[in-house]
Amino acid sequence: MTKEKSVVIVTGGTRGIGRACVERLYKDGFNVLFTHSNSANDAQELENTLSTTKTKQVKGFQCDVTELDAASRIFSEAEKLGEVIGLVNNAGITGKLGPITQLTDVDLNKVVEVNLTATIRLCREAAVRWSSNSNGIRRSIVNISSVAARTGSPGEYVAYAATKAAVETLSIGLAKELAGVGVLVNAVSPGTINTTIHARAGEPGRALRVASRIPLGRSGQPEEIANAVAWMLSDDSSYVTGSVMNVSGGL
Repeated sequence: MTKEKSVVIVTGGTRGIGRACVERLYKDGFNVLFTHSNSANDAQELENTLSTTKTKQVKGFQCDVTELDAASRIFSEAEKLGEVIGLVNNAGITGKLGPITQLTDVDLNKVVEVNLTATIRLCREAAVRWSSNSNGIRRSIVNISSVAARTGSPGEYVAYAATKAAVETLSIGLAKELAGVGVLVNAVSPGTINTTIHARAGEPGRALRVASRIPLGRSGQPEEIANAVAWMLSDDSSYVTGSVMNVSGGL
């Protein structure tokens, strides 16, 4: 199957790492269905910027990934563009920066629902739809983790870190479960990346503040994570599954 007839789903695709993934995968020749929760203007701008040919499509789909039927609706919408061969679980939130004593139940529930529960549901939906792989197409799930899964992010967002550690465990176990039907499952673990996620957590300058801790001496760029995701979805990674790729500047 040619890439022009293949579709990749990217959740949380209007900014930061998600947007960079959409742009890179479109450049690589895929049709892309990306989700957003409340960014209609950004989604439309991204569609207009990328959808410059009649052979490939980029489409935004407004959807709260935590809704019970979200996974089914996302896949059904993506299938309108062609054969879905990839899922990038990127949508994620950190909650507010601070020690666990300041973590509210509202924020805790949201962090778990977005980062972990929604990711599991989307993986489950992929498994259901891809389990009968009679045509032999290789399909891939790429889950976006975080270096926080290893560092724990003490004093900042340990609950977020815990959900990302769970995402890595999910990726490893699911890779073994789905290997027999030709579905590869991997995770990409970014370090500190220069995106708006820090501002939404309450500290816009955090990426600059922590740069001195990073062996390479700088924060990463969203495009550097998108490059790793694109490789995981390429033919070059055909023997890679159950892997966690660290893209963290040496952390």
